Amino acid sequence: MLRISTDPIDAGAELSEFESALKTSGAIVSCSGQVRPTAEEASVSALHLQAYTPMTENGIKAAMGDAQRRWPIEDMRVIHRVGDITAPETIVFVAVASEHRRAAFEAADFLMDYLKTKAVFWKKEITDKGERWIEPRAEDYKDSARWAEKLMD
Repeated sequence: MLRISTDPIDAGAELSEFESALKTSGAIVSCSGQVRPTAEEASVSALHLQAYTPMTENGIKAAMGDAQRRWPIEDMRVIHRVGDITAPETIVFVAVASEHRRAAFEAADFLMDYLKTKAVFWKKEITDKGERWIEPRAEDYKDSARWAEKLMD
């Protein structure tokens, strides 16, 4: 299930709903990301996220399909906010269910890396020192590169 919306994300409620529909999973891994209150020595009041919805959704769906091919997944859920999101609101929620923990952990990590580095979102920080468009960090790209290497294993 994928949802991109301006609606707030209640990670606890999403996880409860996700878990209640599962039948055979032995492991459920979830991750939620929040707006950090500081960035580069500035106080962050909000993030503004934009998406080109058809392209963004299609890319995320493709990443979810890739995760399904790589790991034995029973179900997954990706929810991402767009619009103005204040600190410490939740920006993203990912949950993956599998029979075993390793598959669930790796698939959730894979999806978060995709969302951070490849999903079509434009992100602007609104701080006490002004506004600026931000890009993924070098560490984010390094994390994401692990999955290309895994294909060769």
